[in-house]
Amino acid sequence: MKKISQGGFLIAKVQLLSERIFSKILAKYELSEISPAQGRILFVLWQKDGISIQELAKKTALGKSTLTSMLDRLEQAGFVKRVPSKEDRRTILIRLTEKDHKCRDLYTKITKEKTELFYKGFTSKEIDAFEGHLQRILENLNEYERGK
Repeated sequence: MKKISQGGFLIAKVQLLSERIFSKILAKYELSEISPAQGRILFVLWQKDGISIQELAKKTALGKSTLTSMLDRLEQAGFVKRVPSKEDRRTILIRLTEKDHKCRDLYTKITKEKTELFYKGFTSKEIDAFEGHLQRILENLNEYERGK
């Protein structure tokens, strides 16, 4: 009998458990007003601030309606603001605020703590190989979604 692959199932379980643990760590540092998913949005904006909602959706792999509701909450909490693009008035850009800049260092520390837990006992070579495999899986899924 052929063994059934559990890769997708294991990835889903890791994701759920990882988010629960990350939420606990955020609460420990009294940064619980940011959810792990919202942290993903902030992480992308830390790489490049002032991007369109379309670009943010692509980089976070979040659906537009999900992203919009998360941006609403981040904006209400004072972490981001929507501003019209000077080049194209139809485009809305997402910008970080001063409040976000103050929590970035703490959030980075928390992320480092989670990453150390995640890769406990792994060598650098194992981490590189693992992330390379995940990148290939992501590319396969993106290709399928695009209809190729």
